[in-house]
Amino acid sequence: MNQTVVILDFGGQYKELIARRVRECSVYSIIKPYTTPIEEIRALNPIGIIFTGGPQSVYAPDAPACAEEVFHLGVPVLGICYGMQLICHMLGGQVGPCENSEYGTMNARFETASRLFGGMDVEQKVLMSHTDRVQRLPLGFGAIASTDLCPIAAFESVEKQIYGVQFHPEVENTVNGLKLIHRFLYEICGAAGDYNMDDYLQTQIRLVRQQVGDKKVLLGLSGGVDSSVCAALLSEAIGQQLVCVYIDHGFMRKGETDEIRKVFAKRPINFVYVDARERFLKKLAGVTDPEQKRKIIGAEFVRTFEDAAHKCGNPEFLAQGTIYPDVVESGANKSAVIKSHHNVGGLPKDMGFIGVVEPLRGLFKDEVRKLGLMLKLPKALVNRQPFPGPGLAIRVIGDLTVEKLDLLRDADAIVREEIGRSRCKADQYFAVLTSNRSVGVMGDFRTYEYTVAVRAVRTNDFMTCEYARLSHDLLYKISNRITNEVKGVNRVVYDITGKPPATIEWE
Repeated sequence: MNQTVVILDFGGQYKELIARRVRECSVYSIIKPYTTPIEEIRALNPIGIIFTGGPQSVYAPDAPACAEEVFHLGVPVLGICYGMQLICHMLGGQVGPCENSEYGTMNARFETASRLFGGMDVEQKVLMSHTDRVQRLPLGFGAIASTDLCPIAAFESVEKQIYGVQFHPEVENTVNGLKLIHRFLYEICGAAGDYNMDDYLQTQIRLVRQQVGDKKVLLGLSGGVDSSVCAALLSEAIGQQLVCVYIDHGFMRKGETDEIRKVFAKRPINFVYVDARERFLKKLAGVTDPEQKRKIIGAEFVRTFEDAAHKCGNPEFLAQGTIYPDVVESGANKSAVIKSHHNVGGLPKDMGFIGVVEPLRGLFKDEVRKLGLMLKLPKALVNRQPFPGPGLAIRVIGDLTVEKLDLLRDADAIVREEIGRSRCKADQYFAVLTSNRSVGVMGDFRTYEYTVAVRAVRTNDFMTCEYARLSHDLLYKISNRITNEVKGVNRVVYDITGKPPATIEWE
């Protein structure tokens, strides 16, 4: 059995990112709500415990708090952001509002003689995101980091094996954040590093077999990375019990449906094609609100699956390629709701299946890709551009029509073609058809047509991102091609917003 680190979730947006960082260090991690009974935590026999961040103030009457016995299990504890403040509050220190809140990347000064920061630079950048701070340390604790606005940016009690950091070491913006987590795991918790993705694969295969038994499973195979890897994993686990249904909702990228049918026709799976383009457009007629779009599409997917199920022997389980960013942004475990996803927020209670199978639910996109290669899926498919379940329906701002979708398909194909063959560094790129129309001129004629926005970002985890610094020559080429080749567009703009404050998608 693998060594385990328990991550207690207090509602922070980055809880699974913390878990992922732990797994990157070859240590198994499991997320549990802060209400988990101490007996259950003890039964997991953890080598360490990490407290996540959270949106509340620890001194509020209804603030989330774990059992105090957590500090007496005899294993190291690391608190992050809210987690650090909670440790302070519960152990007799004082937490209060900041004189000046800290948001964004800040310079921090470290005590490099501490066990947590050994071998690091004395000064480095960290990501802060807090309105409260530790004002007085608990007895037996010492400060080991500071910023100009936060005198106690980290603390430790070597004797109690308890540590806290006000910043977020799990995000890319924090320099040496992964190194800090690695030091906590290996120098403080004594990790052996006995976990890898092969363990995850074998565990999920075992869990799927336990969950479904000899019953059939229906999977909506979009051909995207997530659903394709899900299909490959389920095929390994249950073989012919799996029925893969491709629902053509009419919101796919240019040429994608034909490509998907060609790829999966060659694989030993039960592939069923359903043409539901007219059905989805009818349901979405006149709908402009993005949340409503997502929920309608999610519900219609399930209804379409139900119809397909009657023709496929009525499978008892519904499988989905849900991954962690889908879950965290939909407000799971008291996280702040950013946007709902069709795999999460749109499922009606009367879906008609006895259970949902989601073997990728704990993984980030790059981990899913690694798993796909392990399952011997084609590299071209595993490395394809991420694509949301609702497809182009949420990249057309406002109401949907066949004409708008076709217009966006052509513009998006140009964006992906030009950026894809350039030498620029971008992890995701696509076009958005905005609802804005503006005056233009083509030849001797006045035009009043749509504006297309180009989005290109750099990211490793898709929880945060920066816009890609595309060259002006490349942007000009994209704009020139779109306005010349795509009828109905007379203006192209480039989105230079990061995440946060924006999301990668516009809707």
